[in-house]
Amino acid sequence: MIEIRFSGYGGQGIIRCGLITGKALSLFDNKFATMTQSFGPEARGSACSSQLVVSEDKVLYPYITKPHILVAMSQEAYEKYYPELRDGGTLIIDEDLVKVKPDKRKVKIYSVPATRFAEELGNRIIANLVMLGFFTAVTGIVSPEAMKKALPGLVPDRFLSLNLKAFDRGYNYGKQIVASKK
Repeated sequence: MIEIRFSGYGGQGIIRCGLITGKALSLFDNKFATMTQSFGPEARGSACSSQLVVSEDKVLYPYITKPHILVAMSQEAYEKYYPELRDGGTLIIDEDLVKVKPDKRKVKIYSVPATRFAEELGNRIIANLVMLGFFTAVTGIVSPEAMKKALPGLVPDRFLSLNLKAFDRGYNYGKQIVASKK
């Protein structure tokens, strides 16, 4: 079983990250996944997160306790959720928006300029798809094919092509990072 938390602020597509990943895992990668979400009362700008429990078997408890993976797309989210990341876990950050503080825990850290890449592609709103591509490449938990199949219905049809480009940009960057760490 693997516990994952996507976090950031409202408006970044954090809940959608959980929906896409959960759909990809359960419908296209033959795994079991449950998703829960939390967000502040404000629609945009407040801290929010989506949590996934992923397993090869049925998920009996849908809530995360100590995530194996934390994706942080804002400083506030990092500061709020990093203490819950388990020792030996993986932290994935948007390097332009999150500054990591030194600590003694053994955590693997991966960073991607997701928002900057999204802006280069023409729209910062797709930073979440850049992040999902990067997440897919560095964790190997879900296949890139499953993630791409999960997009229709969860992103607007007129932006599907742009979202796929964003995913590929993050995925290819993530593969380069993984190759460089070997």
